[in-house]
Amino acid sequence: MYDRKPPRLAVGELDTLLALLRYQRESLVRKVEGIAPEQATWSPVPSGTNLLWLVTHMADAEESWMVRRFAGLATDMIEEPPAESADAALAAAVARYRGMWETVDAVVASAADPDARCRGDEAQPPVSLRWLLAHLLEETARHAGHADIIRELVDGRVGR
Repeated sequence: MYDRKPPRLAVGELDTLLALLRYQRESLVRKVEGIAPEQATWSPVPSGTNLLWLVTHMADAEESWMVRRFAGLATDMIEEPPAESADAALAAAVARYRGMWETVDAVVASAADPDARCRGDEAQPPVSLRWLLAHLLEETARHAGHADIIRELVDGRVGR
């Protein structure tokens, strides 16, 4: 795998944040491409963090932060029944994560204002769309880094 560089842009704030988020999302998904099912659930750490969990967690994070909290939309954050095979579980997790990208990108496009506030029911003071996108960007980059390390330990494959 070769190292892909992040996009270099001269566009508005939301477009820049979304482009960098998309880059990190794709980087995370590339880490699970071509791995054997048992490699997706292998963990080198006591916490159990593995490639399948990272993809599932980021789909949950985007749904929770952007769809439920920011947009105030009801979600189906019900745990899905286990897939019949590890291979099917990984494919379903990646498909769900990619589908969430489309939903989140549409939510951002409909807001269009980086100062827009969360509409969801929150116990904490609402945060802005700017904060949410920056948070998702750092969270995705953090977990893509975890995936980099796990993938290298799994089969030696490196690169973003």
